[in-house]
Amino acid sequence: MTRFPSRIVCLTEETTETLYLLGEGDRVVGVSGYTVRPPEARQKPRVSAFISAKYERIESLQPDLILAFSDLQANITCELVKRGYPVMAFNQRSVDEILQMIRVLAALVGCADRGHALASRLELELDSIRAAATRLPMRPRVYFEEWDDPLISGIRWVDELIEIAGGDSIFTHLRDAKLGRDRIISSEEVCARRPDVIVASWCGKAVRREKIVARPGWDALPAVRDGHIYEIKSSYILQPGPAALTEGVHQLHRIIARVAQSSTEARPEDPVTGSETPHAASADAPAGSRTSP
Repeated sequence: MTRFPSRIVCLTEETTETLYLLGEGDRVVGVSGYTVRPPEARQKPRVSAFISAKYERIESLQPDLILAFSDLQANITCELVKRGYPVMAFNQRSVDEILQMIRVLAALVGCADRGHALASRLELELDSIRAAATRLPMRPRVYFEEWDDPLISGIRWVDELIEIAGGDSIFTHLRDAKLGRDRIISSEEVCARRPDVIVASWCGKAVRREKIVARPGWDALPAVRDGHIYEIKSSYILQPGPAALTEGVHQLHRIIARVAQSSTEARPEDPVTGSETPHAASADAPAGSRTSP
């Protein structure tokens, strides 16, 4: 037996990406079917969706450690423990907890120093974005939509990244709600808070801008009126790992900076907001479009 786990199955993407960033990708023998980062990990056997797993396939890989995430994988975790496998279930919901997960995972595979270095680099990157955000001319009101039916607002780490990127989330009072059902909101609540920008990431489903615009009363929202509806792919922002702290927060900052800068540009036909921006629904592409992972 090796000193540290050498045949690891990752049931979600963020632990896979973390292991590769630590230089330990060779230890990964099985991944989630939703894995897109890093691209080379997609060549590994796919053994699970988010709330289901192929137990026989996992057994065939002879893992000496299985990494899971959250209460949503509690049933999978329970079954795997009953089958005699060592399982580590993370439950990170905040930026600090994501950084802690990186350090803990690194220690589990015997490279604690590299884990600390990686987490420290990510912290410095977040500090750099936070500093850049202080130079924006205003802090836009941000509505982050995690799901469209019912409407679900962003989870805690997303809320925190919005603030780091220079915006003010309109549903901060819900950030401690760990379950999606506890972050369900009404259309009227969104309208009452009049967001300057809408950022949507529908858990892997393509965002449809026309559906958002057509909601009753939403045409009067500054975000809709000024064309500030954007999509960030779920693999960048809804995976509580390195992706959210790098590409995810960078996309948020670009969106928020665009909105903040446009607010200072006078537009004669719109004396209320004085803004004019492109109509877009993704940090890089229109809503409803998907770029390749």
